[in-house]
Amino acid sequence: MDYITDQAQLTTLFQTYGVFAIAVYVVIAIALWRVFTKAGYPGILAIIPIVNTFILVKVAGYSAWMTLLYLIPIVNFIFSIFVAVRVAQRFGKGGAFAFFLLWLLPVIGYLIIGFGSAQYRPRY
Repeated sequence: MDYITDQAQLTTLFQTYGVFAIAVYVVIAIALWRVFTKAGYPGILAIIPIVNTFILVKVAGYSAWMTLLYLIPIVNFIFSIFVAVRVAQRFGKGGAFAFFLLWLLPVIGYLIIGFGSAQYRPRY
């Protein structure tokens, strides 16, 4: 970055991705709002960035304290897969749906669960 134009191009790139990231976040928040409502939790909690992770872990059937596992570097990767699989099970979906649509492409997966006909089945 020897020239000021290089920095300006980089700033433009970040602005473009920033707008895209905000749009993706809004769509995920809308989808999670519906998922939380189906699971019996207040949908407004989907808007709050860290709280929505706590509620998603509770929807999966884990204790909210287990959300702290997301702070451990390699464990968070594994635990996010477990949460996706458990959320899919709670809504009557299979493992392939959980891995590909809730873990790899959560925008699509949570929209399908939230706006589809899937019903939440709590564990007794």
